[in-house]
Amino acid sequence: MKKLFNFAALALVASLGLSSVAQAGELRLMTSGGFTAAYKILGPEFAAATGHTLDTALGPSMGKAPEAIPNRLARGEKADVVIMVGYALDELIKQGKVDPASRVELADSRIGLVVRNGAAKPDISSEAALKKTLLDAQSVAYSDSASGVYIEQQLFKRLGIEDQLKPKSKMIAKIPVGSVVATGDYQLGFQQVSELLPVPGVSFVAKIPESVQSVTRFAAGIPVGAQHPAQAKALLSFLASPAVQPQVQSTGLDSVSR
Repeated sequence: MKKLFNFAALALVASLGLSSVAQAGELRLMTSGGFTAAYKILGPEFAAATGHTLDTALGPSMGKAPEAIPNRLARGEKADVVIMVGYALDELIKQGKVDPASRVELADSRIGLVVRNGAAKPDISSEAALKKTLLDAQSVAYSDSASGVYIEQQLFKRLGIEDQLKPKSKMIAKIPVGSVVATGDYQLGFQQVSELLPVPGVSFVAKIPESVQSVTRFAAGIPVGAQHPAQAKALLSFLASPAVQPQVQSTGLDSVSR
């Protein structure tokens, strides 16, 4: 199966005209959590089809952590491609750190819920059900990236339960939210679905209702001064191409309407 998909990737690269990119090189990438599962599938296929090697650094799209992509760039780390939350990428474009013409839309990400394996799955099928589940919960965890910022600053307020949730909820930094649910430290864990699904020891419940959902657009761009801009552009064309959307969707992301 692996060899067959490598062949398919090679055919796709050729159909996109990417095989004409002159010399194979080492591309330095920075990618944030929401698109990482898709990238881990597609990056190696691109590398196998083109001969390029990919040196990848992981980090959130925002925040104070030293691993955050804006902080990496601010202290002079080099990158050929950055993959991150769209509005955080737009901020880097405004700052003159990413070429605006290079921006590519990749996928939409929605927030979901996990519980520890073996635990009963609560009902979050409606706003009322989600509100009751949150009020009944002993503890709630959410991420320190876009989804967690929305939950902490908007969702609890919209549901009218901010005061009740404040003492028993926490933003989890640097590590997947699912990991602290798997250990039993928190009962409920909210994060983008694509970041919840790969975590062992948890069971996915559902996406939160669309009426209170926050959709995060993931996008990518080429930093100003990138050492391999042509190869970077080829990679972005591959990641955004219609042919790879089944792989993107398999990780819990939604394809962008084009």
